[in-house]
Amino acid sequence: MHQQDADVLVVGAGPSGSTLARHLASAGRRVLVLEKAAFPREKVCGDGLTPRAVHELDLLGLPTPAADGWVRNRGLRLLGGGVRLQVPWPEISDYPAHGLVHTRSRFDHALVEHARAGGATVLERTSVTGPVLDPRTGHVVGVTARPVDDAGRRAGEVRTYRAPVVVAADGVGSRLALALGLARREDRPLGIAVRTYFTSPRSDDDWLESWLELREGDSSTGPLLPGYGWVFGVGDGTSNVGLGVLDADAGSGDIDYRDLLRRWTAAMPAEWRFREEDQVGPIRGAALPMAFNRTPHYTRGLVLVGDSGGMVNPFNGEGIAYAMQSARLAARAVDDALAAADARGRERALQSYPAAVRADLGGYYTLGRVFVSLIGHPEVMRIATRFGLPRPGVMKLVVKLLANLADPTSKDATDRVVVALKRLAPAA
Repeated sequence: MHQQDADVLVVGAGPSGSTLARHLASAGRRVLVLEKAAFPREKVCGDGLTPRAVHELDLLGLPTPAADGWVRNRGLRLLGGGVRLQVPWPEISDYPAHGLVHTRSRFDHALVEHARAGGATVLERTSVTGPVLDPRTGHVVGVTARPVDDAGRRAGEVRTYRAPVVVAADGVGSRLALALGLARREDRPLGIAVRTYFTSPRSDDDWLESWLELREGDSSTGPLLPGYGWVFGVGDGTSNVGLGVLDADAGSGDIDYRDLLRRWTAAMPAEWRFREEDQVGPIRGAALPMAFNRTPHYTRGLVLVGDSGGMVNPFNGEGIAYAMQSARLAARAVDDALAAADARGRERALQSYPAAVRADLGGYYTLGRVFVSLIGHPEVMRIATRFGLPRPGVMKLVVKLLANLADPTSKDATDRVVVALKRLAPAA
């Protein structure tokens, strides 16, 4: 019998890994997190958090004081078709009526330190090289890993870590999932996001601003792209400015998204200072694994959370809220599994996780895949921008749908429509 290093091994200390670690450590479980980077570290993100993400932070017990750089926002400002519309975050039972902005570097660092404070052990600069399989059952019973330096170069010998449950929170490329043959599903969308920072007087804007007219080629006459640009004030003298393309296969085309961002910002008003001389850091890009684009979310002893399981919302490219939500659901299943009397009971408990995440998000993500398919047609985007934006009532419904913020207890017609659509859509 091999000695166990923990009750749970978590590979990756991003939002999903750190959230799961904190929940399980708070439940009294021995949690070991292996992370290849050292904190604080850079990640590509818009830095904007919707009320869904704030809700998960509240459930996790992580304070978000303004003194620590957590900047509140009131809702979405939508621009397109010559229209400028501000839609406040809806009032929903159990959800806050505000969002937040916090740089991803500080956000991830706060989460990992919160996991440590809750009792989890986190080993940074530890690169996982592959799973360890039980030769009898083929189940994952541990991982091999080695220490690395800040550049990711080998800095020590490979060693083995073991635990009854292993969680893949290792992002869109998920080395662990790929080792088990869990490749990205080609029938699910994969978007692209690029962003940078500018020193800007717009840093204190308390609305998340979305520009709904992104064009390929010439910025004024080219075909509309299926996505949006954003300007999020960070509150520290800078603005996070970027764009997300929510296409079914955004990464497979010939579009240079970094150049598209440069051309888009060059057309902004000069007083906003979105110019090269005011840019802070390079333009960085990342893939958006959307709508369960890797499944199953549990198999052979391995649990997939966050980007490793393709949890990004296909309606708006939001990933953090769903990474944290999937981690919370997984933590509940893992805790039940560790309390099970035998291997059969443990397996039943772990299988409850994909069922739970599918019940919560499956129907909504099915709608999202239809949405991504529709906005892939420039004419659909043109009609939606031209005729939808000038109608505040329509946009109120759209914001609730895109941000997944409908209240199932409300009698409001827009809430009822969104809730009904989610219930009617098959949870595939």
